[in-house]
Amino acid sequence: MKSIKEIYRIGKGPSSSHTMGPRKAAEIFSERYPGAASYKVVLYGSLAATGKGHLTDIAITEVLQPKAPITITWEPKVFLPFHPNGMKFMAYSGDGTLLGEWTVFSIGGGALAEDGAGTGIVQTPEVYEMNHLTQILEWCERTGRSYWEYVKQCEESDIWDYLAEVWNTMKQAIRRGLDNEGVLPGPLNLRRKASTYYIKASGYKSSLQSRGLVFAYALAVSEENASGGTIVTAPTCGSCGVVPAVLYHLQHSRDFSDIRILRALATAGLIGNVVKHNASISGAEAGCQAEVGTACSMASAAANQLFGGSPTQIEYAAEMALEHHLGMTCDPVCGLVQIPCIERNAYAAARALDANLYASFTDGMHRVSFDKAVAVMKETGNDLPSLYKETSEGGLAKEYGANDLFTSSN
Repeated sequence: MKSIKEIYRIGKGPSSSHTMGPRKAAEIFSERYPGAASYKVVLYGSLAATGKGHLTDIAITEVLQPKAPITITWEPKVFLPFHPNGMKFMAYSGDGTLLGEWTVFSIGGGALAEDGAGTGIVQTPEVYEMNHLTQILEWCERTGRSYWEYVKQCEESDIWDYLAEVWNTMKQAIRRGLDNEGVLPGPLNLRRKASTYYIKASGYKSSLQSRGLVFAYALAVSEENASGGTIVTAPTCGSCGVVPAVLYHLQHSRDFSDIRILRALATAGLIGNVVKHNASISGAEAGCQAEVGTACSMASAAANQLFGGSPTQIEYAAEMALEHHLGMTCDPVCGLVQIPCIERNAYAAARALDANLYASFTDGMHRVSFDKAVAVMKETGNDLPSLYKETSEGGLAKEYGANDLFTSSN
């Protein structure tokens, strides 16, 4: 498996696969052909179907336009075999001669791959020898260590500095989101809710206040993401509110130290890594179960570790969180990371705390392993029709289109 730094990418929203990935691809291509007189980009499948709502064209244009004119073509009905998020870059000389072309895929979490032929992956080193949680759990039981210690053993020494930057960015996104008010960009005219939830939560007794605050923190980060603000993928932009909401709430309510939060982030990153390696964290490939479901697993594992859970209980919390998101579709209204994405982050943050609590009441023994849940999630994602995988052609995106929303609001 790769470094957990690839699970936690710091960047601007609203989408890791539809904004961050294409931006990175444009940067790579422009470096290959810096003297091009013009560029052409073809977006395929999910990138084309929801690219305008995700600002895909803007992300690419911002990189290439300052260097040469660019034309973008949209092909939402064409799905390339390797992944739904395909794009082709072409560079031309002044007389129209093709200098070179590159087909690349944004596979989730801001990561890029080529054609899957074995030599085409945009290379980053493998740092984890074990890539199934069952293997890592056995290592924990055998050595007496925890998941975060396996991360420490495999990663470079700078991982703690990186996670500190990640945690800082997460906290800043929450604070900005709680302060910001108004309407999110796009045709839905969706009002920000984080500040209101935060204020209302203060009026409730402790149990309800706790849940309201978690909602507020998740909304804050997700709304920052939807407005193109700086966030951390955890594991994606569309699911970026879950992990920071849970950890921020627990640190403030239980006074956990920063070092314990960083260790919890390490464990959460390991969970996300296992899913990414063995299945997918891309909504365009496997539906929202791959994004919000994985984020919920990451947050529940982190929370359980903070409360002193054993490696078996941590694995159970992560499994439960993913299991109860199986089958969740990715159906963004108008192709925006707003409805139902923002609310799903808030609900998943609450579910993560519930999964942590449930696992804490057990001895950690259960029948369905986390690895099995990941395998089923992958199978389920493969079986989902493309209209439920970030194309905005089915589900809520179909039943509640922009025209319906505007009509009902007038």
